[in-house]
Amino acid sequence: MDILTVGNLRKSYPGFELKNVTFSLEEGYIMGFIGRNGAGKTTTLKSILNLVHPEGGQVMMGGLDFKDNELDCKQLLGWVSGAADYYPKKKLGTVVAVVRRFYENWDDGVFSGYLKRFKLDPNKKIDELSNGMRVKFALALALSHRARLFILDEPTSGLDPVSRDDLLEVFQSLVEDGERSVLFSTHIISDLEKCADLITYIKDGAVIASTELPEFVNAYRLVRGTERQLSSDALKNRIIGVRKYAYGMEGLIKTDDIPSGCEAQIMPADLESIMIHIEKE
Repeated sequence: MDILTVGNLRKSYPGFELKNVTFSLEEGYIMGFIGRNGAGKTTTLKSILNLVHPEGGQVMMGGLDFKDNELDCKQLLGWVSGAADYYPKKKLGTVVAVVRRFYENWDDGVFSGYLKRFKLDPNKKIDELSNGMRVKFALALALSHRARLFILDEPTSGLDPVSRDDLLEVFQSLVEDGERSVLFSTHIISDLEKCADLITYIKDGAVIASTELPEFVNAYRLVRGTERQLSSDALKNRIIGVRKYAYGMEGLIKTDDIPSGCEAQIMPADLESIMIHIEKE
């Protein structure tokens, strides 16, 4: 069953347009949401949650139309956008006492567990926390009301590698029961490769791929060779994002487009190299 279905979501700003964004996320999966800065990731996530008002499209969450059932849908949802920076002079325990009132299924035991795991002191004030610890506090709040869908905008930004790895383990543990799902945007490709099952790639406001991560990566290959080899009739119209490097030229090619008898060197691609070449196209 899909926990989240986004259909033809549209939003316009001067100089930017979200173009019929469509994808879905099943229960029990982690989806990475990627694209370069300004591609539309945050606009998409905020449009899904009606934090900015989309001009068209539909969002279904847990089988409910989000627009018509916003309060019910938000009981299903854990949302984090950056670090917690609200009520900076208040103690963590005071902030929690306010937040917990909004959720029918708030679990103090779960929250206490995350405080211990993230080494958060409830007697500290928000502005006494590092940026990384603020992110952890925001996540602890989002994870403590038995949500079924977690939407996280750059949740590992500003965290050291050990803390990031700890959070990725949390994400993986969340989906183990097959009833909860995670959608998170990130620029840290290694995080995706460690834990994401699915990927949705947005470029210039439009989704160009939404599929299983291994399937997306296996759909491309790197091709290296001389300028003559990469500009041959067999390759020149199939290469994506050609760039020069120390010993020749490199581009990306779809696996299904590799011609027989190709003189250039064909190599496996990883997610980072695929993004680099697609963005150069």
